[in-house]
Amino acid sequence: MTTDADPLLALDNQLCFAIYAANRAVTARYRPLLAELGLTYPQYLVMLVLWQADRDGERVRVSDIGQRLRLDTGTLTPLLKRLQGAALVERRRDSSDERVVTIALTGRGRELRRRAVAIPEQLMCSSGIDPQRLEALREELRSLLAALDRADGSSVG
Repeated sequence: MTTDADPLLALDNQLCFAIYAANRAVTARYRPLLAELGLTYPQYLVMLVLWQADRDGERVRVSDIGQRLRLDTGTLTPLLKRLQGAALVERRRDSSDERVVTIALTGRGRELRRRAVAIPEQLMCSSGIDPQRLEALREELRSLLAALDRADGSSVG
């Protein structure tokens, strides 16, 4: 399907498409595992941030979750409301600054972590890819992201 006249515009030569297609494929692999937990993939990402903070005994500001996940408030707020509706998190306004909303896990949210701990290994095993190769790929993607952040002057990461 590629012509010699325009190899730079061939879909298969696009980094963006390779990343996009891989992301969709990985997300599809997560879907049945997360369905058992009652979570969508974006909700799982939020819970990962919260589980890590909970281990450190912290409440997390919504803005910090958004920065960590590279999500804007308009996308994040509905996710958090659904997690709150499922009794996995509690949202609270900061008493010293009403504009700041913090999030903490509920007991049910903490219990879900115990069930979710097997998901990364299940996903890795189902991929059939050598774990060291997956680790190297993750590091390459982190390096790419850092380089793109430096290139656009962003400090998100």
